[in-house]
Amino acid sequence: MVATLDTVTLAPPDREEAVRSMVRGSVVRVEIEHHVTPSDLTVALALGQCGDIGVCAARATPATVRRTPRLAREDTEPMVFLSLQRTGSSIVVQHGREAVLTPGDFAVYDTASPYSLLFEDGIDTTFFRIPRAALALPGDAVRDVCAVRIGAGNPLAALTSRYLAGLADDPAILSGGYGPAVVVPTIELIRGALAVQSGDDRISREPLANTLAARIVADMRAHLADPGLSPALVAARHHISVRYLHRILQRENIRFGEWVRHRRLEGARSDLARSSTPVAAVARRRGFADAAHFSKSFRAAYGLSPRQWRATAIATEVYRRRP
Repeated sequence: MVATLDTVTLAPPDREEAVRSMVRGSVVRVEIEHHVTPSDLTVALALGQCGDIGVCAARATPATVRRTPRLAREDTEPMVFLSLQRTGSSIVVQHGREAVLTPGDFAVYDTASPYSLLFEDGIDTTFFRIPRAALALPGDAVRDVCAVRIGAGNPLAALTSRYLAGLADDPAILSGGYGPAVVVPTIELIRGALAVQSGDDRISREPLANTLAARIVADMRAHLADPGLSPALVAARHHISVRYLHRILQRENIRFGEWVRHRRLEGARSDLARSSTPVAAVARRRGFADAAHFSKSFRAAYGLSPRQWRATAIATEVYRRRP
């Protein structure tokens, strides 16, 4: 895990905004409604990322989390979240279905559509985030298994649950040198469990490597630092036309330019908060050829200039560390 937040270190009036900022900035853009007073609110988050897999371990007082239609429409790269219940219970709501989860159960939901997560007795859940393109399942297959309890009755459910719990409980696996070795097997195991749940034998047999969209998105991510990254270059590397490239990405609700710009800006925002590297150097490192264009894009996306964002991030970190 590379980022943590524990609200017990914060004054009660600051807790809700600190949680909102971390979740929306590093996990997913959602609305969070806490069901306790500010003085009783407690949230502990631990975040990690390795390749295509993001992990968020959360413990908190009762709350409801909502992905509104507006937030779902703003997505530049749809994600599939897997919610693994550790203790207690929760409810996942999407596409007119409700999945009631108890310890060891899990369910998935898609950020391209609205959803709600209900934690009436508190939160003790580990969330795994995977780009929908990397999961390599057809869109209708993903929709069919969203907000469906995956537990008894699915022969891969128990194995997947134990494996993911072990992965979350050992941060060294993802943050150390072992992470890259487990990313693909982890995605394949999740994909297998979802394919079994769907009951579609064709999906179960289809090799992950045959999914062109997943390879294209991986290529785009690998070349984000190249200022010359373009649809033509990516299409050429995959021996397809630019028109067909856009068609493949459109099926995943991805627009090439928006996706690249968003990913570059998110990387730059993280760099600015964690280092004193000059703004122009951060821009170049993240694939922006022109510093002025970078600053203009950054302000349009986040409402602050890169320097203002850095100053705010530093001030926030200093405040969090106060005894």
